[in-house]
Amino acid sequence: MTARFTGRVALVTGGGSGIGRATALAFAREGAAVVVAGRGAEPLERTVRLIEDEGGTASAVTADVSRSADVARLVATAVERHGGLHIAFNNAAVLDAGPVTEIGEDAWAAMVGTNLTGVWLSVKHEVAHMRASGGGVIVNTASIGVTAVPGLGAYGATKAAVVALSKAAAREVIADGVRINVVSPGPIATAMSMRPGEDEDGRAARVGERVPAGRIGTADEVAAAVLWLASPEAEFVVGHELTVDGGATA
Repeated sequence: MTARFTGRVALVTGGGSGIGRATALAFAREGAAVVVAGRGAEPLERTVRLIEDEGGTASAVTADVSRSADVARLVATAVERHGGLHIAFNNAAVLDAGPVTEIGEDAWAAMVGTNLTGVWLSVKHEVAHMRASGGGVIVNTASIGVTAVPGLGAYGATKAAVVALSKAAAREVIADGVRINVVSPGPIATAMSMRPGEDEDGRAARVGERVPAGRIGTADEVAAAVLWLASPEAEFVVGHELTVDGGATA
């Protein structure tokens, strides 16, 4: 086991489950103090316990990333508790499937608020701290859902916007020592990838038929990509979208 992030503080939004939890654990295993954030306290505390059970350092902050005041408080709390903020993985997202013409206005607003506005606000407040403290690294979660997937048009629109936002921001802030990139997962074995009435075997069969790798991906595989983007090994990688999808969009 390496310790690429010893002495670093990593913030993970959407850290109570799935890719967020896996990435929080991965950062902690490599030496980072981790702050996990999300709307629900219990899932976050579960992530913290998992990290602490392995000897790591972590804390939880409940926050709604669609609210500027919450994000400002989240960044300030991370700095106050752990002495800084060096890495941010902006991963919080919601999904409401359905044809573009049938998605309700509330569902649309919720996806835009969390998936896009939440990333924008997170980047805005994280960059403000990182600029003042000598730099940092940000990874934003998009999705291969930006391709034409029936039933995921609204979700894909928010994720396509995350890619565009991230690439522009990456060019704007790299001179200040802040490096921004994107990870775009394909089908991953998390609750978000499960269709109504589907079990894990059914999901595996469905995904295996359309993914060249022949299987669904794991949250740990996405976490490994995020850690690489956040690591010194990726120092010259700026404004890049790293796709982790088993060849689905190749």
